[in-house]
Amino acid sequence: MQNLPTPALGRMAAAMSAVLLAGCASLSPDGGLNDVSRLTRERIGQPAAFTKQTAQEDGAGNAQVQSLLSQPLSADTAVQIALLNSPALKASLAELGLSEAEFVQAGRLRNPSFGFSRVRGGNDKEIERSISFDLAGLLTLPARHRIEQGRFEQAKLQAALQAVRLAADTRRAYYMAVAAAQSAAFAEQVRGAAEASAMLAANMAKVGNWSKLDQARERAFHQDAMTQLARTRHAAAASREKLIRLLGLWGEQQNFSLPDRLPDLPAQPQEPGNAEARALSQRLDVLAARRDVDATASALGLTKASRFFNVFDAGYTNKSSTGAPRGNGYEISLELPLFDWGGANVARAEALYMQAVHRTADTAVRARSEVREAYSAYRTTYDIARHYRDDVVPLRKQISDEVMLRYNGMLASVFELLADSREQLASVNAAIDSQRDFWIAESELHSAINGGGNNEPRN
Repeated sequence: MQNLPTPALGRMAAAMSAVLLAGCASLSPDGGLNDVSRLTRERIGQPAAFTKQTAQEDGAGNAQVQSLLSQPLSADTAVQIALLNSPALKASLAELGLSEAEFVQAGRLRNPSFGFSRVRGGNDKEIERSISFDLAGLLTLPARHRIEQGRFEQAKLQAALQAVRLAADTRRAYYMAVAAAQSAAFAEQVRGAAEASAMLAANMAKVGNWSKLDQARERAFHQDAMTQLARTRHAAAASREKLIRLLGLWGEQQNFSLPDRLPDLPAQPQEPGNAEARALSQRLDVLAARRDVDATASALGLTKASRFFNVFDAGYTNKSSTGAPRGNGYEISLELPLFDWGGANVARAEALYMQAVHRTADTAVRARSEVREAYSAYRTTYDIARHYRDDVVPLRKQISDEVMLRYNGMLASVFELLADSREQLASVNAAIDSQRDFWIAESELHSAINGGGNNEPRN
């Protein structure tokens, strides 16, 4: 054991103190949520407001939700409520705090260890004191800090991806709920018309102006209308409940109102433009996969650099013995690579790196394919919905008007009039469905570009 001069010990202590202070990273005030909010706003155009909520802030959020619920919901306000109020989203955002904790922990050195021993034999005693620091941790601190910083940035992207997916799911559920309520209201009208036609058929059969066959047909139509009404009412209730779950509503909040009908089609459909390139540059799952590759590459480099040692401690020690002057010095503890040369750890790190590379490539391939598929669905549903709006429904109305004229001129029977009414009802139902499919397809297209789809890698 070598004695160190007192000035040298002072310089060592000062240097170690500076290193410790530099390594003491702290948690951020927002926990990375502001970056998540920015990423979300850039992709869905919503003023996302993620905060570490206190009880007072939580109450303010509830007041904002209540204000939004006081008016009939639009798709945008539904998304805003979901981002403010969804417990599922809040639970997923808690994972961001775990990642930040690991990032901060990676920027801190392992606590120093203190050793003390006292040995006594007869009238002699020996006391030894030591304090040691993790030099291996100090040497690898920048690399570990850089790796966990990349992981933290990846966690932010994953959190934003959860928010974008919630927004996409909310839009789909909103359009499903509005369309289902519209279909249920229309089914109620159909049931009323069917009931009136069944009563008319019964009255005409009593006076001998209606055959039993025609009367049976009207009664069957009435029964079918009642069955269809029950189905559409359940579909409306189920789709509304799904929307309630996504919005995280409770109690009186569930009594919100929806519009009576779906929004009108846009004047012109979107053009594909550079949708594939935009998806590769801004899809959150693609960006997260790239971050994973970078972090895994850094981890691979650290594993290769530290493959021959995992323990490297150095510190100050002194020893006091009876009848002898105090001895001061230092000690070093180094793990010797006699049995484990780190080859298995390097091979594992290399395999993880190649896995991340291939997953990123797979994510990019699927992203481009999903954009093309989503745009095809978008254009197809737009063309079909416009076809119903501009051609099928007006044509059915024209036919109905002509049949009515002939009925008034006693050139068409009541049976022909009722049969035409049923065909017109079927066209209206199909028009509602096609309009709903278009708005859902539009949501799917935005989701494919922004990375909001449920496209996790399949095992």
